[in-house]
Amino acid sequence: MGFTREQLEAYRDEEVPDLLGGPETDLRLLFVGINPGLWTAAVQTHFAHPGNRFYPALAAAGITAYEIDRVAGMTDEDRAYLVGRGIGITNLVRRATVRASELTKDELRAGGERLTRLVAQRRPAVVAIAGITAYRDAFGERKAVPGRQPDPLDGPFAGTALWVVPNPSGLNAHETVDTLAAAYRAAAAYRAAAVEAGVVAPV
Repeated sequence: MGFTREQLEAYRDEEVPDLLGGPETDLRLLFVGINPGLWTAAVQTHFAHPGNRFYPALAAAGITAYEIDRVAGMTDEDRAYLVGRGIGITNLVRRATVRASELTKDELRAGGERLTRLVAQRRPAVVAIAGITAYRDAFGERKAVPGRQPDPLDGPFAGTALWVVPNPSGLNAHETVDTLAAAYRAAAAYRAAAVEAGVVAPV
């Protein structure tokens, strides 16, 4: 499956619906991208560009049992599988661009506010934001480093483990599928550890 540059340009500023499941869904692990790319908008599947390593990393980490075909786009069965495992996907900014660098800091700050409201509503056990620079801009945390972020004492993120994980884009040449898988596995493993410690309830 492929698109011409002109075909992809037609999807600029389009949005991709969040993958969250219904209000009754136990949202265990919420991945947060920066914003959709044009291929993602075209196939209505998060992290869909052929060069993106998100789904290969999920499979390598053992978070999913198989690698979802991102290029053609998710099937309804793929979406049901992820939701059934308590995995959700959203973005800081909803509009599609060629590169995340096209976004303004105001858009990212507004995206941080939207994510905060979503976390308050859905109470995921773990939130994993893919991209340290976007996280710093969205939340004003200029000194933040990748990995587990400090637990807030109160507010919408209280009780939710917040992680900043590497961006799986093919443009992020510092990362491989294996390094991405290790980071995603660490975030996902937090829930199991929290269940063991009695911090959150098992499902």
